[in-house]
Amino acid sequence: MAKIWYEGNLNIEGNKRVFNESIYYIRGVISVDDVRYERYALQTHFVEEGEDYHQLIKKYVMPLYREGDILSISEKVIGMCQKQTVHKEAVHLGFWAKFLSKFATKTRSGIGMDEPYKLQLVINMKGIWRVLGACIVGVLGKCIGKKGLFYVCLGKEVAGIDGFYEHSAFRRYHSLAVLSPKEPDKVCDEIEVNFGIPTMIVDANDISVDILGSSSYLKGREEALKAMIQDNPAGQDDECTPFILIRNIYNEEAEDYIPIEEVACTRA
Repeated sequence: MAKIWYEGNLNIEGNKRVFNESIYYIRGVISVDDVRYERYALQTHFVEEGEDYHQLIKKYVMPLYREGDILSISEKVIGMCQKQTVHKEAVHLGFWAKFLSKFATKTRSGIGMDEPYKLQLVINMKGIWRVLGACIVGVLGKCIGKKGLFYVCLGKEVAGIDGFYEHSAFRRYHSLAVLSPKEPDKVCDEIEVNFGIPTMIVDANDISVDILGSSSYLKGREEALKAMIQDNPAGQDDECTPFILIRNIYNEEAEDYIPIEEVACTRA
């Protein structure tokens, strides 16, 4: 699947729309299994710890929702609402985190294990011996051309840690880490039952897309769902667009859309 890099904020003025005081941005049409889906990135306020995601959906999603739409939610927003967070001052750096982080691979998709505090958090969660084992497997994997085995060994819980990123557009995330949501399938089912919207919770960046949870209606469609958001329409900057409505537009004319300039393209 082709992965495309974009530079800066995706919310360009030419793609901005306002409907019933709701602000959203056109993210263009993507074809999946010969079906044309248009994506709409719904702008919110910065969601803080402990907010109610049901109220967020009621406020930001429902005014724009049409029957048949699919809702994609950033895992970070659900994690914040569930208070699945760790503050930097609660993480005490040890020798192994300082040492091992020096050898970690840097990526363009965000902060990785090269951030000592993030690696220390992983050590706290999984234990030093398991982390050392994952490091060894990761190095051996790179020798034979397989990347990401460190995260395969430690699981999605570790891969989903986000934050402690001093270059984040949001100062809040300089000293805050957000963990993966609890019971993501259950959250999606609750949303589908309460609002009638088939829902998925995703961990997406400009390298990969991972479906962490989905409601019952969407089960068995994981590859198609990934393809619908393969270009990460939520963005990587300060867009504040954690909710993406995905709409089958059939043979209708798509909204006018100004494409974002690509800066690079890789294969994942």
